[in-house]
Amino acid sequence: MADIPQRLPPDELRVHRRSLAGFERLMLFAILHVALVLSCLALAFLGHTPTIAVLLGLGGSLAMIAVFVASGTQD
Repeated sequence: MADIPQRLPPDELRVHRRSLAGFERLMLFAILHVALVLSCLALAFLGHTPTIAVLLGLGGSLAMIAVFVASGTQD
């Protein structure tokens, strides 16, 4: 925190930290969702189980959305 100027108002710093935390959560969600989609595609095409891959993809997406929404409302 030594590189943050001391003349920055506390309200502006609070807003900046909140937006940075939101951006980090968005990037984490995007990376996890890409990994989920790629694993489901591999399961469907390489594992020859497209039904399980679709169910896992839909269930995993809904579970990730629910977890991220629930953890975001605690702020």
